[in-house]
Amino acid sequence: MSEVRIAVEPRTEFGKGAARRTRRAGKIPAVLYGHGSDPKHLSLPSVEFARAIRENGHNAVLTLDVSGGDSELALTKTITTHPIKNYIEHVDLLLVKRGEKVTVAVPVVLTGDAGPGGLVSQSLTEVEIEAEALHIPEQLELSIAGAEIGTQIHASEIPLPAGVTLQSDPETLVVNVTEAASAMAEEASAEEAEGEAAEEA
Repeated sequence: MSEVRIAVEPRTEFGKGAARRTRRAGKIPAVLYGHGSDPKHLSLPSVEFARAIRENGHNAVLTLDVSGGDSELALTKTITTHPIKNYIEHVDLLLVKRGEKVTVAVPVVLTGDAGPGGLVSQSLTEVEIEAEALHIPEQLELSIAGAEIGTQIHASEIPLPAGVTLQSDPETLVVNVTEAASAMAEEASAEEAEGEAAEEA
């Protein structure tokens, strides 16, 4: 996963009023913490941060260029959005180091089509993995090509890139292929027709 560079500013005012002023200025109040260091209060540029998350996902590694300070690497831990207006109210950032392994949730994307008459149900849309901070996969692909009715795929069967380990329960059901309702209806109709024919005979 590529790094995204964002210029940020230290935040010296706190409280709801200060947060509102920060947002009115087109910025997002944020806190950077981790590695036992004191939390750093920052202001993120709203447009640039939203674009970074939209284009690279929540697991994008952010290079924060702090004005008047050094650059820091961070992952987005929590994004708080307004429940009605849907704008970003606050962001929690987690400080990371190059080479450090982190645990994150990654989307599971199904590829291919199941076999004829199969209805695919995806019970789990993301799994937790451990990976080096700068090598977090954007998503994990799981092929269901030709999967027959009755097929069940568990978390342990998801292919993982080198250096990535599964943290979710390996026995968790991810995909279940059942018989499609239309196929079941056709089968029931056929059985009913056979039954009626037998009665008439």
